[in-house]
Amino acid sequence: MYQRVPTAVTTRGGSPTANGDSVVTLDQVPRWSDAESRSSFSYDNEDHSFTNSYFPDPLTTHPEGESSSYGMLSRFPVDHETNSKIYLWRGHPWNLEVDAVVNSTNENMDEAHSSPGLHAAAGPGLAEECMTLGGCRTGMAKVTNGYDLPARRVIHTVGPKYAVKYHTAAENALSHCYRSCLELLIENGLQSIAMGCIYTESKNYPREPAAHVAIRTVRRFLEKQKDNIAAVVFCTTTSTDTEIYKRLLPLYFPRDKHEEEVAISKLPADVGDENGETIIDERKIRIKPLPKKYIPRPPQPPADLPVSDVGLVRRNSSHLDSYLDPAFMSLIKDPDQRRMEQWEKSAQAQSGWNCAKMLGFGDLGGPPLSAAEEYSLHSRYLAKANSLNLSEIAEMKIVYRGGVDSEGRPVMVVVGAHFLLRCLDLERFVLHVVKEFEPLIQKPYTIVYFHSAASLQLQPDMGWMRRLQQILSRKHQRNLHAIYVLHPNFHLKTTIFTLQVFVDNVTWKKVVYVDRLLQLFRYVPREQLTIPDFVFQHDLEVNGGKGLIVDPRTKYVYHRP
Repeated sequence: MYQRVPTAVTTRGGSPTANGDSVVTLDQVPRWSDAESRSSFSYDNEDHSFTNSYFPDPLTTHPEGESSSYGMLSRFPVDHETNSKIYLWRGHPWNLEVDAVVNSTNENMDEAHSSPGLHAAAGPGLAEECMTLGGCRTGMAKVTNGYDLPARRVIHTVGPKYAVKYHTAAENALSHCYRSCLELLIENGLQSIAMGCIYTESKNYPREPAAHVAIRTVRRFLEKQKDNIAAVVFCTTTSTDTEIYKRLLPLYFPRDKHEEEVAISKLPADVGDENGETIIDERKIRIKPLPKKYIPRPPQPPADLPVSDVGLVRRNSSHLDSYLDPAFMSLIKDPDQRRMEQWEKSAQAQSGWNCAKMLGFGDLGGPPLSAAEEYSLHSRYLAKANSLNLSEIAEMKIVYRGGVDSEGRPVMVVVGAHFLLRCLDLERFVLHVVKEFEPLIQKPYTIVYFHSAASLQLQPDMGWMRRLQQILSRKHQRNLHAIYVLHPNFHLKTTIFTLQVFVDNVTWKKVVYVDRLLQLFRYVPREQLTIPDFVFQHDLEVNGGKGLIVDPRTKYVYHRP
């Protein structure tokens, strides 16, 4: 938890709590909007792996010209009154003297599945009252007394179990957990609440997506109920969660115009509706305008028409005309119809003549994904990757982290010769790539690809490459600085040109061909790369060793004197 102020700490009844921890009041916890506290505090139990300032600003440093958000309307504008109600506390919520604390529990509300340490701090009375409530459904909340806690009430809620297949349902259930807790707070006449992360590792909910849901739900609720709530304290117990909340809070609670402008480009495509819940176009209720009121027209004398035109007269009768409202007939196609058309186009592209497929480059058909669809796809793959053990893929050393390039950008290394397509599970490899790239694509980075001797191995087609690029999402495209390709051959250059034409003209335009190792070291220093031995041998064979000498022990490459 954060640094305590021993002389100022107050205790309930003048003594510490039952678990020995002193009670901390709200005035000892810095507000998110308090600029003076961002660098003046430290942690009492110092974690040397966590050396950032108290509230570092994650948006202060970004590449020049990166943000293209100027002129766009912010979905979360600066609101100093709302920001003044937000606190970030590293520690257990039940040590805070607030009106209510949140307990993440299960449907039976038993002690074994509650927030660790809460029942011990509250005393046996809490468990006894929970047994009388008849359980709690997922996404809902119930309130009990606080007993021995500094807080007056405990609000119990049940977080959802996470599965990639039901990602949207889990998001909305988690959002409802936070909203139910805040609604109960107001219903009971309370004004301050401390809430931990309402998800558990056993339920397999990814940390960062859960933090997005928590923060945006609280923001949307405060926009409507700011007069009824005085304080919301986000409580974290690990440095990982603390870092996530420090990075995401400026996106939803910007403290100045600069953070607001940068957050426009950093926010996910789908930030939910007015309550923070995920929007699904296919499930929206679509209300169409009523037909015009029928107004009878005076009868007209019948005309002698051929028998073949009788049906036409019936179809164009005045009775039907009164119901064919032009506004009704010109409605925009609903999402169901648009999705059906996309499927039809995809089916036609697969069954029809495909230039790239005829040339052996793979299936590049199918409609492009929207930004929201790419974000959802990436989130599902990342959640699945974090839940699996992919060590056998990592040991193949196809993709691994390097150091930094000459300008300090992190480097990801890809070794083409290690890509053994015959004995590789492509789906698990994609999950490994998503997991390895996730820390890098948050900011500008560089890729180094060793194509040395890779032509001897089977390589995936461009249809697979297109799918991988969609999974990595547009953040990968935006933050990628360059792809340095060592020892390219004619076939590889042809493939990359085809990717530029058929897949993505932005990402693949960043490819830089490098023929020699010494040329690569101009962009990425030698000491920042772990290079396989065969790459040095291939470089000598291809370039004839002209002007080069390789140290067989250190693998350093020098100019020949």
